[in-house]
Amino acid sequence: MQINKIDVLWNYSATFFKIASSAILLPIILHILPSQEVGIWAIFSSISALIFLLDLGFNSSFARNVTYVFSGVQSLKKEGFNDRIEKGVLNYELLNGVLNAMKWFYSRVSVVLLIILLTIGSWYIWKILKGFEGDKTEIIVAWLLYCIISTYNLYTLYYDALLEGRGLIRVSKQITILGNVLYLIVGATLVFCGLGLVALVCAQLVSIILIRTLSYKIFFTKDLQSALQVAASAPRSEILSAVSPNALKYGLTSFGGFMIQKSAVFIGSLFITLSAIASFGITKQLVDILVAVANITLATYLPQITKLRVDGDLKRIKEIYLKGILISNMVFIGGAFVIIFLGQPILSLLNSNTNLVPYEVIAAMAFSALVGLNSGISGAVISTRNEIPFMKPSLYSGLATIVALLVIFKFTNLGVLGMALAPGLVDLCYQGWKWPLVVFKELEVKWKDIVNVSKQLTKQTLRI
Repeated sequence: MQINKIDVLWNYSATFFKIASSAILLPIILHILPSQEVGIWAIFSSISALIFLLDLGFNSSFARNVTYVFSGVQSLKKEGFNDRIEKGVLNYELLNGVLNAMKWFYSRVSVVLLIILLTIGSWYIWKILKGFEGDKTEIIVAWLLYCIISTYNLYTLYYDALLEGRGLIRVSKQITILGNVLYLIVGATLVFCGLGLVALVCAQLVSIILIRTLSYKIFFTKDLQSALQVAASAPRSEILSAVSPNALKYGLTSFGGFMIQKSAVFIGSLFITLSAIASFGITKQLVDILVAVANITLATYLPQITKLRVDGDLKRIKEIYLKGILISNMVFIGGAFVIIFLGQPILSLLNSNTNLVPYEVIAAMAFSALVGLNSGISGAVISTRNEIPFMKPSLYSGLATIVALLVIFKFTNLGVLGMALAPGLVDLCYQGWKWPLVVFKELEVKWKDIVNVSKQLTKQTLRI
Protein backbone atom coordinates (compact mmCIF):
# COMPACT_ATOMS: atom_id res chain seq x y z
CA MET A 1 0.00 0.00 0.00
CA GLN A 2 1.44 3.35 -1.03
CA ILE A 3 -0.20 6.68 -0.31
CA ASN A 4 1.31 9.57 -2.30
CA LYS A 5 0.84 13.28 -2.94
CA ILE A 6 -1.79 12.56 -5.59
CA ASP A 7 -3.96 10.90 -2.91
CA VAL A 8 -3.47 13.93 -0.67
CA LEU A 9 -4.48 16.23 -3.55
CA TRP A 10 -7.60 14.17 -4.20
CA ASN A 11 -8.42 14.34 -0.50
CA TYR A 12 -8.04 18.12 -0.63
CA SER A 13 -10.21 18.18 -3.76
CA ALA A 14 -12.91 16.11 -2.06
CA THR A 15 -12.88 18.39 0.96
CA PHE A 16 -12.92 21.42 -1.32
CA PHE A 17 -16.01 20.14 -3.11
CA LYS A 18 -17.63 19.32 0.21
CA ILE A 19 -16.92 22.85 1.35
CA ALA A 20 -17.87 24.28 -2.03
CA SER A 21 -21.21 22.48 -2.06
CA SER A 22 -21.93 23.71 1.46
CA ALA A 23 -20.51 27.16 0.74
CA ILE A 24 -22.62 27.60 -2.41
CA LEU A 25 -25.71 26.23 -0.69
CA LEU A 26 -25.11 28.15 2.54
CA PRO A 27 -25.87 31.64 1.15
CA ILE A 28 -29.09 30.29 -0.37
CA ILE A 29 -30.05 28.72 2.95
CA LEU A 30 -29.18 31.82 4.97
CA HIS A 31 -31.00 34.09 2.55
CA ILE A 32 -34.18 32.03 2.09
CA LEU A 33 -34.63 30.21 5.41
CA PRO A 34 -35.69 32.10 8.56
CA SER A 35 -33.14 32.27 11.36
CA GLN A 36 -35.10 29.80 13.50
CA GLU A 37 -35.02 27.16 10.75
CA VAL A 38 -31.28 27.69 10.40
CA GLY A 39 -31.04 27.03 14.15
CA ILE A 40 -32.91 23.75 13.76
CA TRP A 41 -30.64 22.86 10.82
CA ALA A 42 -27.65 23.44 13.15
CA ILE A 43 -29.24 21.06 15.66
CA PHE A 44 -29.75 18.45 12.90
CA SER A 45 -26.06 18.77 12.04
CA SER A 46 -25.08 18.21 15.68
CA ILE A 47 -27.36 15.17 15.84
CA SER A 48 -25.52 13.78 12.80
CA ALA A 49 -22.29 13.88 14.79
CA LEU A 50 -24.05 12.21 17.73
CA ILE A 51 -25.40 9.43 15.49
CA PHE A 52 -21.95 8.20 14.56
CA LEU A 53 -21.18 7.64 18.24
CA LEU A 54 -23.41 4.56 17.93
CA ASP A 55 -20.70 3.20 15.66
CA LEU A 56 -18.89 2.66 19.00
CA GLY A 57 -15.51 3.06 17.31
CA PHE A 58 -15.95 -0.02 15.13
CA ASN A 59 -15.54 1.85 11.83
CA SER A 60 -11.97 2.96 12.50
CA SER A 61 -11.13 -0.42 14.08
CA PHE A 62 -12.59 -2.30 11.11
CA ALA A 63 -10.63 -0.03 8.74
CA ARG A 64 -7.36 -0.75 10.58
CA ASN A 65 -8.01 -4.48 10.53
CA VAL A 66 -8.89 -4.44 6.82
CA THR A 67 -5.51 -2.75 6.30
CA TYR A 68 -3.85 -5.50 8.37
CA VAL A 69 -5.51 -8.17 6.22
CA PHE A 70 -4.44 -6.55 2.94
CA SER A 71 -0.93 -6.12 4.42
CA GLY A 72 -0.59 -9.90 4.80
CA VAL A 73 -1.59 -10.44 8.43
CA GLN A 74 -2.96 -13.98 8.79
CA SER A 75 -4.87 -13.51 12.04
CA LEU A 76 -6.09 -10.62 14.17
CA LYS A 77 -5.21 -9.74 17.76
CA LYS A 78 -6.84 -7.58 20.40
CA GLU A 79 -3.69 -5.46 20.73
CA GLY A 80 -0.62 -5.10 18.57
CA PHE A 81 -0.02 -7.30 15.54
CA ASN A 82 0.19 -11.03 14.99
CA ASP A 83 3.66 -12.33 14.14
CA ARG A 84 2.25 -14.32 11.19
CA ILE A 85 2.68 -11.84 8.35
CA GLU A 86 2.95 -12.97 4.73
CA LYS A 87 3.48 -9.93 2.55
CA GLY A 88 1.49 -10.01 -0.68
CA VAL A 89 -0.70 -12.89 0.56
CA LEU A 90 -4.36 -11.98 1.06
CA ASN A 91 -6.17 -14.28 3.47
CA TYR A 92 -9.64 -14.42 1.89
CA GLU A 93 -11.02 -16.49 4.75
CA LEU A 94 -10.00 -13.79 7.21
CA LEU A 95 -11.37 -11.04 4.95
CA ASN A 96 -14.68 -12.90 4.67
CA GLY A 97 -14.83 -13.08 8.44
CA VAL A 98 -14.25 -9.34 8.76
CA LEU A 99 -16.97 -8.61 6.17
CA ASN A 100 -19.49 -10.83 7.94
CA ALA A 101 -18.65 -9.22 11.27
CA MET A 102 -19.20 -5.77 9.76
CA LYS A 103 -22.60 -6.67 8.29
CA TRP A 104 -23.71 -8.34 11.52
CA PHE A 105 -22.69 -5.36 13.67
CA TYR A 106 -24.09 -2.55 11.50
CA SER A 107 -27.42 -4.28 10.83
CA ARG A 108 -28.09 -4.34 14.56
CA VAL A 109 -26.75 -0.94 15.55
CA SER A 110 -28.77 0.75 12.77
CA VAL A 111 -32.00 -0.71 14.20
CA VAL A 112 -31.04 0.65 17.62
CA LEU A 113 -30.42 4.05 16.02
CA LEU A 114 -33.86 4.12 14.37
CA ILE A 115 -35.56 3.35 17.68
CA ILE A 116 -33.60 6.06 19.50
CA LEU A 117 -34.30 8.68 16.84
CA LEU A 118 -38.03 7.93 16.71
CA THR A 119 -38.40 8.05 20.50
CA ILE A 120 -35.85 10.18 22.37
CA GLY A 121 -34.95 12.17 19.26
CA SER A 122 -38.56 12.98 18.45
CA TRP A 123 -39.17 14.07 22.05
CA TYR A 124 -36.16 16.42 21.90
CA ILE A 125 -37.21 17.93 18.55
CA TRP A 126 -40.76 18.47 19.80
CA LYS A 127 -39.40 20.20 22.91
CA ILE A 128 -37.27 22.53 20.75
CA LEU A 129 -40.26 23.30 18.51
CA LYS A 130 -42.25 24.79 21.40
CA GLY A 131 -40.67 28.17 20.69
CA PHE A 132 -40.73 27.73 16.91
CA GLU A 133 -42.85 30.25 15.01
CA GLY A 134 -42.81 28.64 11.55
CA ASP A 135 -44.47 25.59 9.98
CA LYS A 136 -43.99 22.77 12.49
CA THR A 137 -45.41 20.16 10.09
CA GLU A 138 -42.58 20.82 7.63
CA ILE A 139 -39.99 20.32 10.40
CA ILE A 140 -41.62 17.06 11.52
CA VAL A 141 -41.61 15.71 7.93
CA ALA A 142 -37.96 16.70 7.58
CA TRP A 143 -37.20 14.97 10.90
CA LEU A 144 -38.88 11.70 9.90
CA LEU A 145 -36.99 11.65 6.58
CA TYR A 146 -33.82 12.44 8.47
CA CYS A 147 -34.40 9.42 10.74
CA ILE A 148 -34.66 7.09 7.72
CA ILE A 149 -31.64 8.56 5.95
CA SER A 150 -29.48 8.45 9.05
CA THR A 151 -30.37 4.81 9.66
CA TYR A 152 -29.41 3.84 6.10
CA ASN A 153 -26.20 5.85 6.31
CA LEU A 154 -25.13 4.08 9.50
CA TYR A 155 -26.13 0.65 8.15
CA THR A 156 -23.79 1.10 5.17
CA LEU A 157 -21.03 2.91 7.06
CA TYR A 158 -18.66 -0.05 6.78
CA TYR A 159 -18.18 0.74 3.07
CA ASP A 160 -16.00 3.64 4.23
CA ALA A 161 -13.89 1.27 6.31
CA LEU A 162 -13.44 -1.08 3.34
CA LEU A 163 -12.17 1.62 0.97
CA GLU A 164 -9.95 3.25 3.58
CA GLY A 165 -8.59 -0.06 4.83
CA ARG A 166 -7.68 -1.20 1.33
CA GLY A 167 -5.89 2.11 0.69
CA LEU A 168 -8.33 3.24 -2.03
CA ILE A 169 -8.06 6.83 -0.84
CA ARG A 170 -8.03 8.41 -4.28
CA VAL A 171 -11.11 6.67 -5.65
CA SER A 172 -12.89 7.12 -2.31
CA LYS A 173 -12.44 10.88 -2.57
CA GLN A 174 -13.51 10.90 -6.21
CA ILE A 175 -16.76 9.23 -5.14
CA THR A 176 -17.14 11.82 -2.37
CA ILE A 177 -16.76 14.61 -4.92
CA LEU A 178 -19.55 13.16 -7.07
CA GLY A 179 -21.77 12.82 -4.00
CA ASN A 180 -21.20 16.42 -2.94
CA VAL A 181 -21.88 17.76 -6.43
CA LEU A 182 -25.16 15.86 -6.48
CA TYR A 183 -25.99 17.15 -2.98
CA LEU A 184 -25.42 20.71 -4.17
CA ILE A 185 -27.55 20.36 -7.30
CA VAL A 186 -30.49 18.63 -5.58
CA GLY A 187 -30.31 20.80 -2.45
CA ALA A 188 -30.17 24.13 -4.31
CA THR A 189 -32.99 23.12 -6.67
CA LEU A 190 -35.32 22.01 -3.87
CA VAL A 191 -34.52 24.99 -1.62
CA PHE A 192 -35.44 27.35 -4.47
CA CYS A 193 -38.67 25.33 -4.84
CA GLY A 194 -39.52 26.31 -1.26
CA LEU A 195 -39.10 22.93 0.46
CA GLY A 196 -36.97 24.32 3.32
CA LEU A 197 -35.33 21.74 5.56
CA VAL A 198 -36.99 18.94 3.60
CA ALA A 199 -34.87 20.01 0.63
CA LEU A 200 -31.63 19.58 2.58
CA VAL A 201 -32.65 16.18 3.91
CA CYS A 202 -33.65 14.91 0.45
CA ALA A 203 -30.36 16.15 -0.97
CA GLN A 204 -28.53 14.13 1.69
CA LEU A 205 -30.54 11.05 0.73
CA VAL A 206 -29.64 11.02 -2.97
CA SER A 207 -26.02 11.91 -2.20
CA ILE A 208 -25.61 9.04 0.29
CA ILE A 209 -27.23 6.50 -2.04
CA LEU A 210 -24.86 7.47 -4.87
CA ILE A 211 -21.77 7.32 -2.62
CA ARG A 212 -22.66 3.93 -1.14
CA THR A 213 -23.56 2.38 -4.52
CA LEU A 214 -20.28 3.44 -6.13
CA SER A 215 -18.26 2.43 -3.06
CA TYR A 216 -19.68 -1.09 -3.22
CA LYS A 217 -18.88 -1.46 -6.91
CA ILE A 218 -15.32 -0.18 -6.50
CA PHE A 219 -14.38 -2.42 -3.57
CA PHE A 220 -16.10 -5.62 -4.64
CA THR A 221 -14.41 -6.20 -7.98
CA LYS A 222 -15.29 -9.33 -9.96
CA ASP A 223 -12.02 -11.01 -8.99
CA LEU A 224 -12.48 -10.23 -5.32
CA GLN A 225 -16.10 -11.40 -5.34
CA SER A 226 -15.11 -14.66 -7.03
CA ALA A 227 -12.35 -15.30 -4.50
CA LEU A 228 -14.61 -14.51 -1.54
CA GLN A 229 -17.42 -16.76 -2.81
CA VAL A 230 -15.20 -19.88 -2.83
CA ALA A 231 -13.37 -19.03 0.39
CA ALA A 232 -14.55 -20.09 3.82
CA SER A 233 -15.18 -17.49 6.49
CA ALA A 234 -13.24 -17.02 9.70
CA PRO A 235 -15.62 -17.27 12.68
CA ARG A 236 -17.46 -14.01 13.21
CA SER A 237 -17.13 -14.35 16.97
CA GLU A 238 -13.33 -14.49 16.71
CA ILE A 239 -13.23 -11.39 14.52
CA LEU A 240 -15.50 -9.44 16.85
CA SER A 241 -13.50 -10.66 19.85
CA ALA A 242 -10.32 -9.27 18.31
CA VAL A 243 -11.87 -6.01 17.08
CA SER A 244 -14.26 -5.19 19.92
CA PRO A 245 -11.92 -4.21 22.80
CA ASN A 246 -10.15 -1.39 20.98
CA ALA A 247 -13.29 -0.48 19.02
CA LEU A 248 -15.23 0.07 22.24
CA LYS A 249 -12.35 2.03 23.71
CA TYR A 250 -12.26 4.18 20.60
CA GLY A 251 -16.04 4.53 20.67
CA LEU A 252 -16.02 5.75 24.26
CA THR A 253 -13.16 8.07 23.35
CA SER A 254 -15.29 9.46 20.49
CA PHE A 255 -18.17 9.93 22.91
CA GLY A 256 -15.85 11.92 25.15
CA GLY A 257 -14.73 13.93 22.13
CA PHE A 258 -18.34 14.59 21.20
CA MET A 259 -19.10 15.88 24.69
CA ILE A 260 -16.08 18.18 24.42
CA GLN A 261 -16.67 19.55 20.91
CA LYS A 262 -20.40 19.16 20.21
CA SER A 263 -22.35 19.23 23.48
CA ALA A 264 -22.44 23.04 23.54
CA VAL A 265 -25.19 23.20 20.89
CA PHE A 266 -27.45 20.72 22.74
CA ILE A 267 -26.96 22.30 26.15
CA GLY A 268 -27.06 25.84 24.78
CA SER A 269 -30.38 25.20 23.00
CA LEU A 270 -31.97 24.71 26.44
CA PHE A 271 -30.77 28.11 27.70
CA ILE A 272 -30.60 30.51 24.73
CA THR A 273 -32.83 31.33 21.75
CA LEU A 274 -32.92 29.41 18.47
CA SER A 275 -31.62 32.53 16.71
CA ALA A 276 -28.55 32.59 18.97
CA ILE A 277 -28.06 28.86 18.39
CA ALA A 278 -28.29 29.53 14.65
CA SER A 279 -25.42 32.04 14.83
CA PHE A 280 -23.33 29.76 17.03
CA GLY A 281 -24.12 26.71 14.92
CA ILE A 282 -23.25 28.34 11.59
CA THR A 283 -19.97 29.66 12.99
CA LYS A 284 -19.18 26.27 14.51
CA GLN A 285 -19.79 24.59 11.16
CA LEU A 286 -17.28 26.92 9.51
CA VAL A 287 -14.68 26.16 12.19
CA ASP A 288 -15.39 22.41 11.92
CA ILE A 289 -14.90 22.60 8.14
CA LEU A 290 -11.58 24.34 8.77
CA VAL A 291 -10.56 21.52 11.15
CA ALA A 292 -11.46 18.95 8.48
CA VAL A 293 -9.35 20.79 5.88
CA ALA A 294 -6.42 21.15 8.28
CA ASN A 295 -6.56 17.45 9.12
CA ILE A 296 -6.52 16.22 5.52
CA THR A 297 -2.80 15.52 5.05
CA LEU A 298 -2.33 13.25 8.04
CA ALA A 299 -5.76 11.62 7.69
CA THR A 300 -4.88 10.64 4.12
CA TYR A 301 -1.69 8.92 5.26
CA LEU A 302 -3.23 7.01 8.20
CA PRO A 303 -3.63 3.72 6.26
CA GLN A 304 0.04 3.95 5.26
CA ILE A 305 1.07 4.74 8.85
CA THR A 306 -0.86 1.63 9.91
CA LYS A 307 1.09 -0.45 7.41
CA LEU A 308 4.37 1.16 8.51
CA ARG A 309 3.50 0.04 12.04
CA VAL A 310 3.32 -3.52 10.78
CA ASP A 311 6.70 -3.01 9.04
CA GLY A 312 8.22 -1.33 12.11
CA ASP A 313 9.33 1.76 10.16
CA LEU A 314 9.15 4.48 12.86
CA LYS A 315 11.48 6.79 10.95
CA ARG A 316 9.03 7.14 8.07
CA ILE A 317 6.12 7.53 10.51
CA LYS A 318 7.95 10.42 12.21
CA GLU A 319 8.45 12.15 8.87
CA ILE A 320 4.76 11.82 7.93
CA TYR A 321 3.59 12.89 11.40
CA LEU A 322 5.72 16.04 11.56
CA LYS A 323 4.74 17.16 8.07
CA GLY A 324 1.09 16.44 8.79
CA ILE A 325 0.91 18.30 12.09
CA LEU A 326 2.86 21.33 10.82
CA ILE A 327 0.70 21.65 7.70
CA SER A 328 -2.44 21.21 9.81
CA ASN A 329 -1.50 24.04 12.16
CA MET A 330 -0.51 26.42 9.36
CA VAL A 331 -3.72 25.75 7.42
CA PHE A 332 -5.91 26.09 10.50
CA ILE A 333 -4.37 29.31 11.81
CA GLY A 334 -4.52 30.93 8.37
CA GLY A 335 -8.13 29.86 7.87
CA ALA A 336 -9.13 31.05 11.34
CA PHE A 337 -7.94 34.59 10.55
CA VAL A 338 -10.02 34.53 7.36
CA ILE A 339 -13.18 33.52 9.26
CA ILE A 340 -12.58 36.08 12.03
CA PHE A 341 -11.98 39.06 9.77
CA LEU A 342 -13.89 38.23 6.59
CA GLY A 343 -16.67 35.84 7.65
CA GLN A 344 -19.28 38.37 8.75
CA PRO A 345 -18.60 40.91 5.97
CA ILE A 346 -19.18 38.16 3.40
CA LEU A 347 -22.46 37.13 5.07
CA SER A 348 -23.55 40.79 5.11
CA LEU A 349 -22.96 41.03 1.36
CA LEU A 350 -25.17 37.96 0.93
CA ASN A 351 -28.05 39.57 2.90
CA SER A 352 -28.05 36.63 5.30
CA ASN A 353 -30.87 36.32 7.83
CA THR A 354 -28.33 34.79 10.25
CA ASN A 355 -25.10 36.42 11.45
CA LEU A 356 -21.90 34.89 12.79
CA VAL A 357 -21.08 35.25 16.48
CA PRO A 358 -18.89 38.23 17.55
CA TYR A 359 -15.17 38.26 16.73
CA GLU A 360 -14.04 37.34 20.25
CA VAL A 361 -16.33 34.29 20.25
CA ILE A 362 -14.96 33.11 16.87
CA ALA A 363 -11.43 33.49 18.29
CA ALA A 364 -12.42 31.42 21.33
CA MET A 365 -13.92 28.74 19.05
CA ALA A 366 -10.73 28.68 17.00
CA PHE A 367 -8.63 28.31 20.16
CA SER A 368 -10.67 25.33 21.38
CA ALA A 369 -10.65 23.72 17.93
CA LEU A 370 -6.87 24.12 17.54
CA VAL A 371 -6.22 22.39 20.86
CA GLY A 372 -8.56 19.55 19.83
CA LEU A 373 -6.99 19.33 16.35
CA ASN A 374 -3.47 18.68 17.67
CA SER A 375 -4.70 16.26 20.30
CA GLY A 376 -6.81 14.39 17.71
CA ILE A 377 -3.98 14.10 15.17
CA SER A 378 -1.65 12.65 17.79
CA GLY A 379 -4.35 10.30 19.07
CA ALA A 380 -4.95 8.98 15.55
CA VAL A 381 -1.25 8.16 15.19
CA ILE A 382 -1.24 6.41 18.57
CA SER A 383 -4.27 4.32 17.55
CA THR A 384 -2.34 2.85 14.59
CA ARG A 385 -0.44 0.82 17.23
CA ASN A 386 -3.76 -0.97 17.76
CA GLU A 387 -3.85 0.53 21.25
CA ILE A 388 -6.31 3.08 22.67
CA PRO A 389 -4.83 4.62 25.84
CA PHE A 390 -6.97 7.77 25.76
CA MET A 391 -10.44 6.36 26.50
CA LYS A 392 -10.72 7.38 30.18
CA PRO A 393 -9.13 10.83 29.76
CA SER A 394 -11.53 11.57 26.89
CA LEU A 395 -14.57 10.58 28.95
CA TYR A 396 -13.39 12.59 31.95
CA SER A 397 -12.75 15.62 29.74
CA GLY A 398 -16.17 15.24 28.12
CA LEU A 399 -17.96 15.13 31.46
CA ALA A 400 -15.90 18.09 32.70
CA THR A 401 -16.93 20.07 29.59
CA ILE A 402 -20.63 19.43 30.22
CA VAL A 403 -20.26 20.45 33.87
CA ALA A 404 -18.38 23.58 32.80
CA LEU A 405 -21.12 24.49 30.31
CA LEU A 406 -23.86 24.04 32.90
CA VAL A 407 -21.93 26.15 35.40
CA ILE A 408 -21.38 28.85 32.76
CA PHE A 409 -25.10 29.06 31.92
CA LYS A 410 -26.28 28.84 35.53
CA PHE A 411 -23.84 31.14 37.29
CA THR A 412 -22.28 33.49 34.68
CA ASN A 413 -23.30 35.82 31.88
CA LEU A 414 -20.68 34.54 29.44
CA GLY A 415 -23.28 32.92 27.16
CA VAL A 416 -21.91 31.94 23.74
CA LEU A 417 -18.38 33.04 24.71
CA GLY A 418 -18.43 30.48 27.51
CA MET A 419 -19.79 27.87 25.08
CA ALA A 420 -16.80 28.52 22.84
CA LEU A 421 -14.12 28.60 25.54
CA ALA A 422 -15.12 25.64 27.69
CA PRO A 423 -13.94 22.80 25.37
CA GLY A 424 -10.46 24.27 24.84
CA LEU A 425 -9.86 25.08 28.50
CA VAL A 426 -10.89 21.58 29.58
CA ASP A 427 -8.74 19.96 26.87
CA LEU A 428 -5.69 21.97 27.93
CA CYS A 429 -5.88 20.47 31.40
CA TYR A 430 -4.64 17.11 30.08
CA GLN A 431 -5.42 15.84 26.59
CA GLY A 432 -4.31 18.95 24.74
CA TRP A 433 -0.66 18.38 25.71
CA LYS A 434 -0.57 14.70 26.74
CA TRP A 435 -1.03 12.91 23.40
CA PRO A 436 1.27 15.12 21.31
CA LEU A 437 3.91 14.55 24.01
CA VAL A 438 3.39 10.77 23.88
CA VAL A 439 3.91 10.72 20.10
CA PHE A 440 6.96 12.99 20.33
CA LYS A 441 8.55 10.66 22.88
CA GLU A 442 7.73 7.45 20.98
CA LEU A 443 9.04 8.78 17.67
CA GLU A 444 11.99 10.49 19.42
CA VAL A 445 11.16 13.85 17.87
CA LYS A 446 13.86 16.43 18.47
CA TRP A 447 13.76 20.18 17.91
CA LYS A 448 16.08 19.82 14.92
CA ASP A 449 13.57 17.39 13.31
CA ILE A 450 10.86 20.05 13.50
CA VAL A 451 13.23 22.70 12.09
CA ASN A 452 14.29 20.44 9.19
CA VAL A 453 10.71 19.54 8.25
CA SER A 454 9.71 23.22 8.51
CA LYS A 455 12.51 24.16 6.11
CA GLN A 456 11.40 21.44 3.66
CA LEU A 457 7.82 22.68 3.74
CA THR A 458 8.97 26.29 3.27
CA LYS A 459 11.03 25.34 0.21
CA GLN A 460 8.12 23.40 -1.28
CA THR A 461 5.79 26.37 -0.69
CA LEU A 462 8.22 28.80 -2.32
CA ARG A 463 8.48 26.54 -5.39
CA ILE A 464 4.71 26.70 -5.75
